[in-house]
Amino acid sequence: MKKNILTGDRPTGKLHIGHYVGTLASRLKLQEKGGYDDFFIMIADAQALTDNADNPQKIRENILNVAIDYLSIGIDPKKVHIFIQSEISELTELAFYYSNLVTVSRLERNPTVKQEIKSKGFAESIPVGFFTYPISQAADITAFKASIVPVGDDQLPMIEQTREIVRSFNRIYGDVLVEPKELLPENEVCMRLPGIDGNAKMSKSLGNCIYLSDSYEELKTKVMGMYTDPLHLKVEDPGHVKGNTVFTYLDAFVNDEDFAKYYPEFKNLDELKKAYEHGGIGDVKIKKFLLQILDDFLKPIREKRKYYEEHLDEVYDILKEGTMYAHCLAKETLNEAKNAMKLNYFNNKQLLDEFKNE
Repeated sequence: MKKNILTGDRPTGKLHIGHYVGTLASRLKLQEKGGYDDFFIMIADAQALTDNADNPQKIRENILNVAIDYLSIGIDPKKVHIFIQSEISELTELAFYYSNLVTVSRLERNPTVKQEIKSKGFAESIPVGFFTYPISQAADITAFKASIVPVGDDQLPMIEQTREIVRSFNRIYGDVLVEPKELLPENEVCMRLPGIDGNAKMSKSLGNCIYLSDSYEELKTKVMGMYTDPLHLKVEDPGHVKGNTVFTYLDAFVNDEDFAKYYPEFKNLDELKKAYEHGGIGDVKIKKFLLQILDDFLKPIREKRKYYEEHLDEVYDILKEGTMYAHCLAKETLNEAKNAMKLNYFNNKQLLDEFKNE
């Protein structure tokens, strides 16, 4: 069996560092590690429309932004196929067939869907497309026979629902689809990086993100305004690390070399945490340390972004080529699925021969 990888993002805005630690870093490791047959990254514009149907321009203008973010962090189009979801009509057809294998009550129990419905305030006015997007996501994954799907922990219910659909389809129609496995971030902190305001989730809609494309000045404003410990009023006060957003970000990004370079008073993060909890270290100093680390991380990304912003034709061609390649594989999978479902009426006059032999 081939080893294919699929992952992707909704183009509702530029990507942020939460995306990076959540799945982008895993994609880069997989890309360099190799050992796979095909690697696909999908720009999920059709899925983004499920809760942005009244603002298609928002989706359209971010297609290139997201593609540039991918290329800026080091995604190599020679190793990875970047494609646009809505250009692959086979995905829609597969989702239609899969909808017969899933009950309404099962969709209602999906924790990710329940949480998203609550956070978006849909109440009883849930768009059908949004409600059924786990089925659409299953079509995306199975169309490319992905056996590995890098995701954050919030997407685990979606992967499980995909596996259920695969099992149902293969039981009824024969072994056509591949059952996927999730790939979670190695660092537990990275599974969900909080927003700079201390909110449990970094979200474009909440305006609490640090974007991969942020300038130094934008980064500085955000880091220096980050939520820390509300009880740490004076430098000499004991501080709390748990729930302190600055330390959560340090957990995700800092290494021992950073201390040698910027904060030689301490050897590692554990030492800094103990000193902060004891008292005598101000939040401003910790924030300035984090600012230096994040700026080192974002600086090369900014430089690559500048290149691609000046060479948009190159980005356009990468998207076009990736989409054409993805379309070919999705078409093959759809044909296999339809043959298994006996929806192949004009295949070598097989339908006529069967009718005559009845």
